[in-house]
Amino acid sequence: MSITAMVEVKAITKTVATQEGELAILRPISMRVMASESIAITGASGSGKSTLLGILAGLDVPSSGEVFLNGHCLTALDEEGRARVRAENVGFIFQSFQLLPGLTALENVMLPLELRGNRQAKTLATEFLQRVGLESRMRHYPPQLSGGEQQRVAIARAFASQARILFADEPTGNLDSTTGARIIDLLFELNRALATTLIFITHEERLAALCQRRIVLEAGQLVCALTSQTSKGEADASLKIIAA
Repeated sequence: MSITAMVEVKAITKTVATQEGELAILRPISMRVMASESIAITGASGSGKSTLLGILAGLDVPSSGEVFLNGHCLTALDEEGRARVRAENVGFIFQSFQLLPGLTALENVMLPLELRGNRQAKTLATEFLQRVGLESRMRHYPPQLSGGEQQRVAIARAFASQARILFADEPTGNLDSTTGARIIDLLFELNRALATTLIFITHEERLAALCQRRIVLEAGQLVCALTSQTSKGEADASLKIIAA
């Protein structure tokens, strides 16, 4: 396996048992994602996108095939081993934000760092909240923040962990179009600055177009992988942090 491949899957499948027999959710899929690359996973509802993302991130295991994440063979590990690899390499952003309402924005970003024993948790959390434009909202609780602000806290939390690869499931799904566009700009600005590998599930065309590659699933099969036609100039012009 190439040392620059952050994620590699080899002929993975996923089947589940139903009353009617086995249901194939994913048919054999092989793909590689390189370091600092951005990938959009698209397809209709029920095409297997979330299942694929979960397997790539080590949250689920395939029925067959192999999954490698930053050189670790996830399919050879037990749940404890997969959790350790995730903790060392992976960050997540969800459309539901997944913030703890009883903690301030600063505390939400600090928490995963503190759980890892990082003595610089407060410094790093403060830095990344400033980078996402929330320096004046750090002491606010999630219910006191707008949807766009809550998503920016979630983004700060993911990037503050200095994850090598970030998985996002519809990161703009619960946001209006204007706020969603600003969140997209922010994600790619941080991607450029930190060289973090990004893998998105998205129905948002603008987000998919900015990714370097688009993976299209149909009924559990990878039907095509497209290279973004967005020119470098167009992409650079859009990658600016704009406060929501």
